[in-house]
Amino acid sequence: MNPGKYYSLLLCALLLPVIAVAGSPPPLPGWSSYQSGDYAAAFAMFKAGAERGDRVAQYDLAMLYWRGEGVPRNRELALKWLQKAVDAQLSSAQFVLGQVYESGDGLPRDLKQATRLFEAAARQGHRDAQVSVATQYYLGRGAPQDYGRAARWYRAAAEQGDVGAQYLLASQYEHGLGLKEDWREAVRWYALAGQQGDQAGLLKARALAAEHGVR
Repeated sequence: MNPGKYYSLLLCALLLPVIAVAGSPPPLPGWSSYQSGDYAAAFAMFKAGAERGDRVAQYDLAMLYWRGEGVPRNRELALKWLQKAVDAQLSSAQFVLGQVYESGDGLPRDLKQATRLFEAAARQGHRDAQVSVATQYYLGRGAPQDYGRAARWYRAAAEQGDVGAQYLLASQYEHGLGLKEDWREAVRWYALAGQQGDQAGLLKARALAAEHGVR
């Protein structure tokens, strides 16, 4: 799997994510309205929460403005509220604003800023941001090329179950890119990707195990 191709698929899938909810109960007021399709009611509640300083509400309000759900689409207001959530250190907001800078859709393209935001979210355990910043370092995009740092972040995402990161980490072990060449570890990570349905990973695990006698 090519890191750039995997990252492009990730970007297309996640640039406009579903509304995020805080991990702990109670759910954010407005979330049940959003789920039921009552975007106008969700907008009113998210806006009230955002104005009180709730960072998740700020993020959710930004997404409503970005997509034009319950309110006319307004990129300027979307970015205003997204930035407030970023300033409050919400990892989902950091990741999404990084995607905006990476794509240049809504703001001038700035790969260095994208990398900075991805890494900030990655440090908070945001799995997709870990994949994104790993790919920035792998390709030398918005940051100096650094296979070691790429491996660090692919490993973090792989340990959280990201199948693409598992495959790419395995490839780094196989080819000794930023890591000491280790066929056993390569087979292990390819196999883990294969267990999640990645047929290429499964085939690579079998072939590498047979070639190098890894059990």
